[in-house]
Amino acid sequence: MQQSMQQLDIFADSRDVVLRNDVVEHLQLRHAVDARASLTQLASEYPKDSALPAMTVLVRELENESSLPLTDHAELAAVRRHLEEDVMPAAQRVMPVQDAHAWSTPCWRSLAQRAAPLVFCGTRTESHAAPLWLRAGDWAAATDAVNTIESWWRIPPPLAWMTEARYRAGGLDAAWPLFAELAWLAPSGFAALIAGLRDASLDALRRRFDADFSGTGEI
Repeated sequence: MQQSMQQLDIFADSRDVVLRNDVVEHLQLRHAVDARASLTQLASEYPKDSALPAMTVLVRELENESSLPLTDHAELAAVRRHLEEDVMPAAQRVMPVQDAHAWSTPCWRSLAQRAAPLVFCGTRTESHAAPLWLRAGDWAAATDAVNTIESWWRIPPPLAWMTEARYRAGGLDAAWPLFAELAWLAPSGFAALIAGLRDASLDALRRRFDADFSGTGEI
């Protein structure tokens, strides 16, 4: 009897884990209805579970998915901010880092598709499909989106987007001319891009550029 009671205690202690795993499994499958049902069960049995707020954000994100085109830059900025400030942290709260990244990719892809009608706006540079395609990891689509911008090679943000897309798709050799152009046109954008790419060979490129143009060689 004592052994049976111990087994029941172990089961009781792990019940919350089982319910959390059910929610995460349905989230990863992007099954909104099943995820909501599992979340409701978890909330019913463990109303103070620390994962509930983050899981609720993710379930609502699935339930509220939209494919309607965006026609306003401010609206796109708001949706993007929601993904960055609410959805991404929630995914990282309940999933391993790699799983959270994989889960968010369709969100960025969907937003990029919805942003396709918006033309590049100099006062809202991030409200464009190109950087969203980069977040989704679709280098070809990002390239196509940048190519819709007239004289993109003369404008720092789209030049940086194209440089990243070219680098991601073909490596440093393929992107080298664009890196050089960006370094000359917008040194701060060049530095920010290199920092984001986290490539040691690019750090060396940055030092060489600084030495050639400012004589410091400092990053």
